[in-house]
Amino acid sequence: MAKEHQNRAQKACNETLNFRKFLRKNATLAENKIWLELKNRKFKNLKFRRQHGIGPYIVDFYCAEKKLVIEIDGDVHAIEKQVEKDKSREKYLREQGLRVVRYFNNDIYSNLENVLEDLNKKTN
Repeated sequence: MAKEHQNRAQKACNETLNFRKFLRKNATLAENKIWLELKNRKFKNLKFRRQHGIGPYIVDFYCAEKKLVIEIDGDVHAIEKQVEKDKSREKYLREQGLRVVRYFNNDIYSNLENVLEDLNKKTN
């Protein structure tokens, strides 16, 4: 019985890892645009992870040093049902001692400089 549970847990872990890889390969244009600014310690020499698993969730970007989660939101995040899911997810992440910041796709496309300036303030 314990072996069966271990096999199921390993399968779930592998599925999550595969899904995270899928999300990285199929990132949105906004996620790719901000990732170019965050990867390889380009932003304030901080290490960011992309599509990082935290508990039952996969966050867009995570900086362990600052305990910071960055979520990039598209239009779907304005739908009431999704807003409720986002609140629940954010509550969980905050309970883990993390800070969560959200930026909309449109802000990344049209105001990336302002987004990075805001992020700079939030990482001080």
